[in-house]
Amino acid sequence: MLRISLLRFLSLPSRSSSSSSLFFNPVSPYSHSQSMAASAYTTSSDSASSAKLLFRQLFEKESSTYTYLLADVAHPDRPALLIDPVDKMVDRDISLVEELGLKLIYAMNTHVHADHVTGTGLIKTKLPGVKSIISKASNSKADRLIEAGEKIHFGDLFLEVRATPGHTLGCVTYVTGDGPNQPQPRMAFTGDALLIRGCGRTDFQGGSSRQLYKSVHSQIFTLPKNTLIYPAHDYKGFSVSTVGEEMLYNPRLTKDEETFQNIMENLKLSYPKMIDIAVPANMVCGLQDLSERPVESVSN
Repeated sequence: MLRISLLRFLSLPSRSSSSSSLFFNPVSPYSHSQSMAASAYTTSSDSASSAKLLFRQLFEKESSTYTYLLADVAHPDRPALLIDPVDKMVDRDISLVEELGLKLIYAMNTHVHADHVTGTGLIKTKLPGVKSIISKASNSKADRLIEAGEKIHFGDLFLEVRATPGHTLGCVTYVTGDGPNQPQPRMAFTGDALLIRGCGRTDFQGGSSRQLYKSVHSQIFTLPKNTLIYPAHDYKGFSVSTVGEEMLYNPRLTKDEETFQNIMENLKLSYPKMIDIAVPANMVCGLQDLSERPVESVSN
């Protein structure tokens, strides 16, 4: 078996080959001799045991935002989706999709971001067949407004939608499917609800520390402990965690609910510098409705 660091790209399987499949084989988060980022990708010849998921983790340094590309490369159409794209990086993302021979069908957000303008609307202008997705609870615009319990299919793979409000009213977590033909271990794209050794702030956009605490504990910490955590941001150089690690080491969410609320109420964070531009633009899917997008954000 070839073990490849999470910090490197997965090998892209040949279009004509059906003998190899890609699946996730995490290193235990409980061993102090192994680092958090030491989880590995493994290749296997048993195509029946694992769906062929192509996965890329992309980064935008100004807002420290992660964008995630997922695709079913076993499917003839090679359908793909992007989670939390950033407007400034749309050309990079589209180029990667084209280089990998994928068909982008969805550009989706975990919530209405306050620190950057989403790339979903701009992607739609460059790739007209792409559909945008965001939660119905966000009260923003998109082609598809999703709710908890829905499944977002791309090829034979799917993401499960879990409502995780608290950072904002409309936050959702996307979790890879649970089933024999879905990638294992599962992957949770948590947006700002759960960060690596942290969580999103709760002092604007309808945020609630009490609601966030309940969301994380009921919707994320109930997933298998080896579920990989992929947040929307990281400011300390981390790229991935697991449910088990965060249940043990998250300095905020390992506390009781009252202590957590006290922590969140005393963060003394500065006002987000992009919020007055980003939120109005993101409420209309970035560029989805030009007539409603603020002039300032068009020039961004």
